Amino acid sequence: MNKIAIIGAGRVGESTAQILAKEELCRELVLLDIHEGMPQGVALDIQESASLLRFDTRVTGATDPAAIAGADIIIVTAGIPRKPGMSRSDVLGTNLSIIDKIVADALEHAPDAMLIMVTNPVDVLTWYAWQKSGWPRHRVFGQSGALDTARMTSFIAMETGYSIKDISALVLGGHGDAMVPLPRFTDIAGIPITHFLSEERIHQINQRTRQGGGEILALKQHSSAYDSPAAAVAIMVDAISHNRRRILPCVSVLDGEYGQHDIAMGVPAVLTETGLTDIIELQLNADEQAAFQASADIVAADIAALR
Repeated sequence: MNKIAIIGAGRVGESTAQILAKEELCRELVLLDIHEGMPQGVALDIQESASLLRFDTRVTGATDPAAIAGADIIIVTAGIPRKPGMSRSDVLGTNLSIIDKIVADALEHAPDAMLIMVTNPVDVLTWYAWQKSGWPRHRVFGQSGALDTARMTSFIAMETGYSIKDISALVLGGHGDAMVPLPRFTDIAGIPITHFLSEERIHQINQRTRQGGGEILALKQHSSAYDSPAAAVAIMVDAISHNRRRILPCVSVLDGEYGQHDIAMGVPAVLTETGLTDIIELQLNADEQAAFQASADIVAADIAALR
């Protein structure tokens, strides 16, 4: 990657920038924000760590949207975060207008970029950005599945005591309380999770996964999660930057997959240097399909309100 732009220099944007710079996933990294001084200060702070962390990525900050010109990837973290007691859908109204401006700036200054959405509600806003931009769906996708799956994996490691490196999990659906953890597709070193955990404990892990973001928000009180979302974005960028053809759960615009049309949902997808190139369609059983449909209905209801 030559250039990546992060729009929103708040906690998620800053943490994302730190990881991308340290891992040298691009030559140039630009932080864009509407608050004068904030993106410049964040960028300078990260840049001054370069000699200590041994990276050559050039990090700058700006308030002028023209700074994103030539970006290969635009990562959108801007928007109001949730407060305790709020759902992700509760911030939709305010964040819509923010996305309008971001998409307009992308069309003007970086028309060939990929757009990775992080701002909540990420499923609805990924669909909205895709609609507003008119870009093909392989260039507009969102981060949530990778984060939700990482949370499920962490909870399994915490419960079992086994190395997280050997744990593989999968979460589909909308990024909310109706997301769909899939124990049937979860294992430890290739051994089904049911070998290690009772059905009751698996159910409890599923529930904690669904409420993972809310749990952090309730504990912190004054901010939502930002380190784990940033790490999830970085994994996606790494797959694209190195053309790894990794299969990662991403918010993808669906056109018939999983029986869904004109909606964005978390599903397994292949990330390459050209973006999200393939969607992996799993054969869900009746219960899994019902849960996925229930999650889709919630996302569709929010989308319907925008039409």
